[in-house]
This record gives sequence, C-alpha cells and structure tokens, in this order.
Amino acid sequence: GQQVVCVRTEDINISGSLYRNKLKYANFRRKHMNTNPRQGPFHYRSPAKILWRTIRGMVPHKTARGAAALDKLKTFEGIPHPYDRKKRMVVPSCLKVLRLRPERRFCRLGDLSKEV
Repeated sequence: GQQVVCVRTEDINISGSLYRNKLKYANFRRKHMNTNPRQGPFHYRSPAKILWRTIRGMVPHKTARGAAALDKLKTFEGIPHPYDRKKRMVVPSCLKVLRLRPERRFCRLGDLSKEV
C-alpha cells in the first residue's frame, strides 16, 4: 500500500443531522469498562482521531497486515507544515453531491467534535 494522509478532517461531512449524530456519539461515549474506565475503550474528541478510529473499524487492525495499513494512515485537522506545500487529491467518489441526496440532512465532523 501507499502512505495516505487526510488533511482538514474537520470539514468531513457525516450523513444525518447534527442532533442525531450527537445522540449516537453520546451513546458511544457511555460505553466504558465498568471496573476501571481508564482501561476501557477510549473516545476521542478531535476530528482527526474520530476519523482514524472510524477507519480502524473498517480495517483488520489486529493482524500484522491491518496494523501495517493503519501505520501508513495519518489524519490531521487543518493542513500542517510538510503537507501544505504538497499537491492534494480529492477522492471523487466521496463527494457530498454523489453520496447524499439533496434533501438529506448532514453535519460537519468539526461541529460534532465541538458539541460532544
């Protein structure tokens, strides 16, 4: 595989209204280890970490191959120094125009992470 760097993760669109996604994320944040919550599942607030965790759920991260794939992924809010001068690429199949019908509600990942 190749190195993949996701920048400006705060501008990612999520389907569903902000209210609905806040409820879903609040439900997810309630889950922790009963005896010692510090060991339990960690719930990140930053958009970059939320995206990273979402992608981790789609990758077999407990295998060597999946762990290697996750090591090649970097996520950032904004565009940090080494990447601000590089040519960026938009994945056309991920555009809101192609993924969401016009009347459907959506929210930004940055707004969700501010609210939770």
